[in-house]
Amino acid sequence: MKYIGAHVSAAGGVENAAVNAHKIGAKGFGLFTKNQRQWKAKPLSDKNIKKFNEYCEKYGYKKGTILPHDSYLINLGHPEKEKLTKSRNAFNVEMQRCEQLGIDRLNFHPGSHLRKISEDECIKIIAESINLALSHTKGVTAVIENTAGQGSNLGYSFEHLRKIIDLVDDQSRVGVCIDTCHGFAAGYDFATDEGYEKTWDEFEKVIGFSYLKGMHLNDALKELGSKVDRHASLGKGMLGESAFKRIMKDKRLEDIPMILETPDNTLWEKEIKWLYSIAK
Repeated sequence: MKYIGAHVSAAGGVENAAVNAHKIGAKGFGLFTKNQRQWKAKPLSDKNIKKFNEYCEKYGYKKGTILPHDSYLINLGHPEKEKLTKSRNAFNVEMQRCEQLGIDRLNFHPGSHLRKISEDECIKIIAESINLALSHTKGVTAVIENTAGQGSNLGYSFEHLRKIIDLVDDQSRVGVCIDTCHGFAAGYDFATDEGYEKTWDEFEKVIGFSYLKGMHLNDALKELGSKVDRHASLGKGMLGESAFKRIMKDKRLEDIPMILETPDNTLWEKEIKWLYSIAK
């Protein structure tokens, strides 16, 4: 089954994310469990946690259909010790918030070397950051998102993701999220029949579908291999409608949250309805 949704607002309380997802016909959803533009957050209250679980039960959102995203401020591969520690502490809190809410996965961008250390050294630091977070939590999988390769960001190749996974102590609690826009920008061609099959064949060979814990469904504003992270609404970018038709028909991509991060949230309900109409 396809669990399609969008990255919805949690304004006014994390519990409101489930309500907002239900309003647009989503069967899964993404959210920030805290303000993504701030390092610190007010702790979740017992009321927040209780209401979140009540609404999830009411609207049918089970574990495995929700894909939170951590703060964009966090860099788990930061080359500077003080800033790395700050990022690691913030990520631990995000993982703990997921644990409190009963969410079984947390999506994050792996990190950036800021052109101060090598890629391999940065990858090692990222894996160490994941190991620390896993040691402080239970039941939450760290889900590494592929990136577009913009700037000094790592994670734009399947090989990067595999190297990180290989350095994680508990590989039962690490996974990946594939963002279609990021992948296309990094050179993975989801837009053609041949490119689509080649991409997923490479994914299976390098990483393996057992590690796929979610997807972000976004069209791409820029061309293949641009390394520019610019999302577009479905069918209004370089990927086109055909790419998402392939994804909806692909039986390998079942039982994971598939989350829209397309720029026009007024289209989310329409986009979700369209995706489900072609998933049959």
